[in-house]
Amino acid sequence: MNRAPEPERKQLPPDDLEVKDAQLIFNSVWKQLETERGHLNLRFPTELILLGGAPGAGKGTNTDFIREVRDISAQPIVVSELLSTPEAQRIKAQGGMVGDREVVSLIFNKLLEPQFQNGAILDGFPRTKVQVECLKMLYDRMKALRRELIDNPHLEQMKPPVFHIMVLFVDESESIRRQLMRGRQVIAHNEEVSRSGIGELWEERATDFNEELARNRYRVFKEKTYDALVSLKQLFHFHFINAQADLVIVQENILNELEYQSSLELDPRTFHTIGDIPLASHIVQHARRDLVRRLDSYEYDHPETFHRIVKLIESKFIPIVLRHAISGRATISSEDEILEDPLALQMLIDVFSERGYHAVIDIRRRTIPERFDLQTGKIYCEQIKVYRIAVFFKGSEIRRG
Repeated sequence: MNRAPEPERKQLPPDDLEVKDAQLIFNSVWKQLETERGHLNLRFPTELILLGGAPGAGKGTNTDFIREVRDISAQPIVVSELLSTPEAQRIKAQGGMVGDREVVSLIFNKLLEPQFQNGAILDGFPRTKVQVECLKMLYDRMKALRRELIDNPHLEQMKPPVFHIMVLFVDESESIRRQLMRGRQVIAHNEEVSRSGIGELWEERATDFNEELARNRYRVFKEKTYDALVSLKQLFHFHFINAQADLVIVQENILNELEYQSSLELDPRTFHTIGDIPLASHIVQHARRDLVRRLDSYEYDHPETFHRIVKLIESKFIPIVLRHAISGRATISSEDEILEDPLALQMLIDVFSERGYHAVIDIRRRTIPERFDLQTGKIYCEQIKVYRIAVFFKGSEIRRG
């Protein structure tokens, strides 16, 4: 009996299949989380830093510094350690493999623990294309959940998600050098512990003692972890840290990258409200050029007022400033009528700024009796403006005591 030929099955390209698998994996994990915890209880960290680094780039050394800069109290989640948990071991014992679904499930459940609500550092995720897609879906689902709760009291605790990608990078030769140097340090340390019986033994990794294995470890980082993180560059805050330099310089680079993020992290409504106020960094960027332009305009467009202000500073203010040279702060009161002109006050501040001082002006009003009406007993007073100018500068560094 002849059988009808089976219909030809359409083969999906590997990339399409992988994206489809990622969708199935994510939906399965998310549904399980909702069933176990409840829809409104899926509170992931408001800030997530995905940390990657070349072997020897100093991830372990710099993690605590990153936590301090971003005010993250919880210890980092290290995926390699997470896969050593009893749950992961049970999967292996049953003949299973800790694949993408298991990794995603373990990480999502870990991120929901209370200590990570204000922020978390995730070391070693994502490492595959499927994990990258699951991370994107998590971000989208967190935003959707927040929109769902826009008029709900829970919103106060559901801040906009902020994901950072941070890569500590060294080149291949430096990575190999540092790995092998660590191997020598581990041997010396463990020998001393064995001899003295004091301290704990450090882990001895094969890659720290074999140049070819160290080279291969670096290659795996470039082909998997690095590529996975860079693929997210257009979606999240991306920080590429040159870790080739000394530790102090590396941490300065990290601080510069993370120092100012607030505008990027604000809710769009909040940002719209305050967005017209210029950033301090933008103001100071061209401050010197703008100061020079203003001073020149005073000289050419308002010479009389400008010269009177300069003379006032030279004759009345500087003698007082000189007497406060040690402290670096002088407070001067003046009733000079030239200061009634708002432009004159701007000139005064700018002249002090150009000379290296920082001047702050406070206007106070004093009431002084002017005349007394003997018939009615009424006192007529005159109100006088007193300009208090606080001048700050770098004080003397002479030795005291």
